[in-house]
Parts: sequence; structure tokens; C-alpha cells
Amino acid sequence: MLNLILLHGALGHSKIFEPLKEELSKYFTIYTPLFSGHGTSGLPQDGISIEKYTIELKEFIEKNNLHNVYIFGHSMGGYAALCYALEYPEKLNSVMTLGTKFNWTEEQALKESTMLNSDIIAEKVPKYAALLEAQHGEKWKELLHSIAGLMVSLGKNPPLKDKLSMINVPIQIMVGDKDNMVTLEESTEVYRSLPNARLAVLPDTKHPMDKVRPNLLLEVMKDFWNLSE
Repeated sequence: MLNLILLHGALGHSKIFEPLKEELSKYFTIYTPLFSGHGTSGLPQDGISIEKYTIELKEFIEKNNLHNVYIFGHSMGGYAALCYALEYPEKLNSVMTLGTKFNWTEEQALKESTMLNSDIIAEKVPKYAALLEAQHGEKWKELLHSIAGLMVSLGKNPPLKDKLSMINVPIQIMVGDKDNMVTLEESTEVYRSLPNARLAVLPDTKHPMDKVRPNLLLEVMKDFWNLSE
């Protein structure tokens, strides 16, 4: 049995993968875990970090006794997936990332984190604030603050820096050509740093997962996995 783990991004939710699950379930048993602090899961008292989310992924795979594991990670989920691949390559068949930001500097992280101000979001983007509350409950403002801290931590000490060449499992790096958070240049640089990787640029595609055309993404996925009906 082939197992596929779909990992959401920061402030995301596993529900975002619903448009993909019916087709992917023809080939895999699908798992859509939530990182702590997201959905109905509580925020850890000691905070959140990429390192913590990597451990949560490890524990999820162990708890479910998963073998023949494939991972698709959107945004931050892709970063956690590659951190896991660095530590436990023997557990994985391959990893795909989409819209994952790798070029985290302290300056960039501080810039991104300042955008996660709950009062400004509630005032300027009320629809997004309502979505965050619907997905994560009353703690959505706390989650924003925690994710801002995660970004700053990434900027100060990016765990994948200078370690990409050590990841030997097959990787596909994907980025949308209209992604306003992740550049084609940084995605290409990461692709070239990985010893066993492919690069795919999705046309007319923005960063949010709900802006990605499912049929386009599914075709790229199937091509990487060499799947056919």
C-alpha cells in the first residue's frame, strides 16, 4: 500500500486538499494531518517551530506505522517535509513541495511576520479574518502571533541552510509563476542544490492553495510519480 501525506501551510488547513483527494485516492491511502495550533488542535505552550512540526510529522508517521510514504507539502508544509527528509530519508519514497519559501533571512522573516498583525487583518481583510476564525476558532489571533514567531526563528536559524545537498530522496520543487511570496529564483536555486530533484513552474498560479488549479496540479503530480490509470 502506498501512503500519501498532504501537509498544509502556515495558517492553512487540511480541508484545502479536498479537491485533490478523490483522484489521488485511486493510487494512495491519503493522510491529511493538522500541525499543532491549526484547526481544532491547541497551541503548544512552548510555542511552535519548524523543528516542532518536523517532530510532529515524524510522530504521525510512527503512530500510523506508515511505510512507502510520499509527501506533498504546500508552503510551510513543504519546508517541514524536507526537514523530515533530511533526518529520515529511509522512511520516504519522495517529496513534492509547492510554494515553499526557502530563502529565509532575518530581514525577510521580520518583513513577513509584520504582515501577520491580527488587528490589521481584521480591519483591512475581514474576509480572511473570518476564514481564519472559521478554520482555527477563537485562537486564530494567537496562531497568527505564533506563526510570526516561527518566521522570525526561520530567519535567524534556517534549518535547511547549507544542508540541501544532503537530501537524496527524489524531490519535486514546484512554484507558481505568479507567487508573490516565493520567487522563481529561490526555487530554482533549491532545485539545483538538491542531488535528486525536478523543478516545475505552474503557469498562471498564485501562492494560496485554493488558487491552484486542481487538474493542473494533479497532472504534474502524476507525471512526477509516473502514475497512469
